[in-house]
Amino acid sequence: MPGLDRILTIIRYLVSVTLLFNLTGCTSVPEGVKPVNDFELSRYLGTWYEVARLDHSFERGLENVTATYTLNDDGSVIVLNKGFDTDDGEWTSAEGKAKFVDSDSKGHLKVSFFGPFYSSYVISYLQQSDAGNEDQYQMAYVIGYKSDFVWLLSRTPTVDDADKQLFKEHVAKIGVNTDELIWVNQQPR
Repeated sequence: MPGLDRILTIIRYLVSVTLLFNLTGCTSVPEGVKPVNDFELSRYLGTWYEVARLDHSFERGLENVTATYTLNDDGSVIVLNKGFDTDDGEWTSAEGKAKFVDSDSKGHLKVSFFGPFYSSYVISYLQQSDAGNEDQYQMAYVIGYKSDFVWLLSRTPTVDDADKQLFKEHVAKIGVNTDELIWVNQQPR
């Protein structure tokens, strides 16, 4: 039946286009967010503490959350997220891979924890240095492919109230309800 073959071909095409759109849409930059320029990966590598985030299923109930970034031989970045699951009473971790979307001097990467599926990792703010350490960035604001995913990362487990306020002002500009932010417990276990 030639009509049925044509309909199936159109359906396959539409599914392919939709899937492609969804995959590329997840690596885009949300409206109102601008990735940092003059980004230096070497200064970003190492361990970061998650100070604040919005709630989402893959980190629900986690505290003492860290993200460690190391360089892979192929130029990609190994991402190791670790946190203490308060419900299960044990440590949990997830390893992924990050790659630059455009240029390695732009703070826009894509991260995957699930095979070929990537999501945006947009660094929209970096604290350039601290008096004691010029080699590493000290604080970062990270936004996902939409503003439902935001993180405040720091090289220290806590930040002062002024830094918290600057983060809240930054993410409020892109529509984040700052009352919904989770301030992550970073007390040693």
